[in-house]
Amino acid sequence: MSIALVLFDLDGVLARYEHDSRLRVLAERTGTSEAEVSRALFESGLELEADLGLYDAQAQADELARRLGAPVAIGDLIAARKAAMSADTEVLALARQLAAKTRVAILTNNNLLLRDNLAEICPPLFPLFEQRVFCSAQFGCGKPDPRIFMACLQALQTAPEACLFIDDKPDNPAGARAAGLVAHHYLNHMLLRTELVRHGLLEDRPDAP
Repeated sequence: MSIALVLFDLDGVLARYEHDSRLRVLAERTGTSEAEVSRALFESGLELEADLGLYDAQAQADELARRLGAPVAIGDLIAARKAAMSADTEVLALARQLAAKTRVAILTNNNLLLRDNLAEICPPLFPLFEQRVFCSAQFGCGKPDPRIFMACLQALQTAPEACLFIDDKPDNPAGARAAGLVAHHYLNHMLLRTELVRHGLLEDRPDAP
């Protein structure tokens, strides 16, 4: 079966992520230290809990405020994420080329706040991925669990064998393959382009980005 959908990971593929910038902005906006933010959001397990759908955006902000002992607004979380993310221009260019031939979508291990505010957090991804951003929080499980791939493809009404999944963490393509998807472990945009050409999704042109 030919590929009808290319499903991209977000952080590490479509976008570059800088963890230190996120900590810095959250610390500045809440009047706390980066170490305190790290303990309250990451080391406490709150980020993982939000990524599994245990908190919506407001509840995530409220729970972080409780664990941090300082006021936290949804806008603070958005600003910190925005400071930490930048679109990968080479991969995004490939995604735009693909969109002329097949569907593209995002599947990320992330929370509802990021999904619902991604257009503000990383504007270059839009309108290309409008209404096609899916996250672990909405499915209650995360990559590499094969269930998340099946749930996402059900939402996209696509057969597993008609989907090419791309992720920078090797366990996640393995999970996708276990669910019946075609998968590529992302290392760089040049190797990704070669993979897309191999599947007949892009033309083999030496001058292409």
